[in-house]
Amino acid sequence: VIDFNSTTCPYLDPVNLMPVVPHQFLFRYSFPVMYEGKLPRRGKQLLGLSSDFSLPHMGELDEQSSFAEIRIAWNEKGLGVAVEVIGKKHPPQCDISSPDQTDCLQLWIDTRNTQSIQRASQYCHHFCLFPNRKEGKGKASPVVLQRPIIHAREEAPLANVKQIKQSVTISSQGYLLETWFPAVTLHGFDSEENPKLGFYYSLHDTELGDQFLTVNQEFPFAHDPSLWSTLDLLPGN
Repeated sequence: VIDFNSTTCPYLDPVNLMPVVPHQFLFRYSFPVMYEGKLPRRGKQLLGLSSDFSLPHMGELDEQSSFAEIRIAWNEKGLGVAVEVIGKKHPPQCDISSPDQTDCLQLWIDTRNTQSIQRASQYCHHFCLFPNRKEGKGKASPVVLQRPIIHAREEAPLANVKQIKQSVTISSQGYLLETWFPAVTLHGFDSEENPKLGFYYSLHDTELGDQFLTVNQEFPFAHDPSLWSTLDLLPGN
């Protein structure tokens, strides 16, 4: 679902009527997220989400290719996010001190979806998901960290990241990283009172480059919730 935001129409060249900002900036996005009551799962795959749970790649509006698929599902117990990266030639290279320069998926989640604010509230969270803490051979060890949001009006309570579950499968062509956020780790998560979440992601890969939900790092999405999109939590059957 894409809702056109007419307030951005002035971002046109008055002579050529051509966008002077990315096409992705001209819209507000609301993505339906399906309910899956069996999450988190037991066994090798924590989520096991099919492509039916994937977010669309909005970079196509600006002729940008994608190298990863982001899948999301939810239930009353929390939120599941999976990223599958294809096209790598080497194992993930992770440095947890530099999420912008290493193999890492960064997520911004607002449990109140307050897109009218430009400074984060106590309901806005920033998580960094790394497919592997270790280098070389051996079993992969995924890592999740919560970081403060700069210029925030209020800081979200720090989650106990030990409660966040992760699993990863690394292949010769890429990896599948699955993360389950229990409701208690997302301050303000209440699917009945607030079935819409503010959401943004930034994925960096040391071989393949960057992939964003919408606009790129030329825009201050890292601290401006007004640039985030909406996850619409669909009810279960």
